[in-house]
Amino acid sequence: MSADGTSPWPALWALVIGFFMILVDATIVTVATPALLVAFGTDVNTVVWVTSAYLLAYAVPLLVTGRLGDRFGPKNVYLAGLAVFTVASLWCGLTGTIGELIVARVAQGLGAAMMTPQTMAVITRTFPAAQRGRAMSLWGAVAGVATLTGPVLGGVLVGALGWEWIFFVNVPLGVVAFAAVWYLVPSLETSKRRFDLVGVVLSATGVFLLVFGIQEGQRYDWGPIVGPIPVWMLIVAGAVVLVVFVWWQSRTRSEPLVALQLFRDRNFSLANIAICTVGFAITAQGFPLMIYAQNVRGFSPTEAALLLVPLAVLSGALAPWTGRLTDRIHPRLIGGFGMATFAIGLFWLAAVMSPDTPVWQLLLPISLLGISNSCVWAPISTSATRNLPMEQAGSGSGVYNTTRQLGAVLGSAGIAVLMEARITALVPGAAATPDSAFAAGALPDELREPFATAMAQSVLLPAAVLVVGFVAVACFALPQHMRSRGR
Repeated sequence: MSADGTSPWPALWALVIGFFMILVDATIVTVATPALLVAFGTDVNTVVWVTSAYLLAYAVPLLVTGRLGDRFGPKNVYLAGLAVFTVASLWCGLTGTIGELIVARVAQGLGAAMMTPQTMAVITRTFPAAQRGRAMSLWGAVAGVATLTGPVLGGVLVGALGWEWIFFVNVPLGVVAFAAVWYLVPSLETSKRRFDLVGVVLSATGVFLLVFGIQEGQRYDWGPIVGPIPVWMLIVAGAVVLVVFVWWQSRTRSEPLVALQLFRDRNFSLANIAICTVGFAITAQGFPLMIYAQNVRGFSPTEAALLLVPLAVLSGALAPWTGRLTDRIHPRLIGGFGMATFAIGLFWLAAVMSPDTPVWQLLLPISLLGISNSCVWAPISTSATRNLPMEQAGSGSGVYNTTRQLGAVLGSAGIAVLMEARITALVPGAAATPDSAFAAGALPDELREPFATAMAQSVLLPAAVLVVGFVAVACFALPQHMRSRGR
């Protein structure tokens, strides 16, 4: 029960409808990559920007939108963001060029950025600490299932109705979600907040330079991109700007964009590292798998997406159980198991991605990924927010979700670079072949083996990144509410 004696669960259920939508849209484009290549006659790297632009526009404003929830109320900011997201979804489906689609995806990302921190802030402010594991298990189940359901839903819609419908489907869902939040979510107390405009500019500039440099490096062969300026210099500049941003936050005494004292909490700091690697892996894993399924195996978009059904079903079915366990036992036990099996599942998947592997051998590691995903979201999210003071709920949620989305952006950019590099290195004639030629169904027999190898090697990148996340989760401290019970 919340402080006024009412149950906070109906409000949370209302919020996660929209939360589900915005996370589905982070991965739904992966299965539509071949269709977009053909529809717009463009290359893989440009199509990946359809996802990266969304993730980038989603990630950068989160630090500010978390504070907006504290200032104007999470309900009001959520509804405004949902309206922007729904209208932008309609725009995406109506676009006629790849450039316009990328711009429309930026608008979608801005709407999503307004919504996401409010869900965690409502959990932190309405659920008692000892029950947040169950609440976060719902939030985590939605996050896990949505990001993994995206390719499945995308495959069905692309195969049956066309790529436009991966965006049109958001419109009726957005209307339903708006009505549910309007009636079920309470108006919470607000507090006056100032906004660190210098911090906003520094964080946005640093993240953009870093991601743009990483993703465009392969296209320009890591050479000059603007006059004599090489791509690698953009990456270095982005890193330097982010260092300056952290310095500025340490010097800002009046309402910094990121309250660095949040990181004095050990679990908050470690959870941010862990969720960054999870965001990276969730986003990165889908691209090589879906391209392998459609180009090497000749699957339709729907058939390719159905490979992920065991992952989505197991993740959603097991998440409530792991959420209850998170309130009772040390979160590093559940989270550590999830991170370890997540990495193992991806290494296993890479090992069996050959042209003629029986489908059941692909489904085994994919099923393990479903089990692992059910064990990572609730322990990490709960560990990040359980000790946050109420007045910093929005700020902490903004930082945590920014970290998760930054990981997703880097995963999208990094996997695009690696896939293009491995295709160029392993597939004969790939450098002289338009990428859209790889989108017209199954490849010729002589290209299937090297192409499968290129995609399998790409899957190793998110697997390696998850090892860092496992180390972070393994270092979680025992939560305070468990210490008080002598556990």
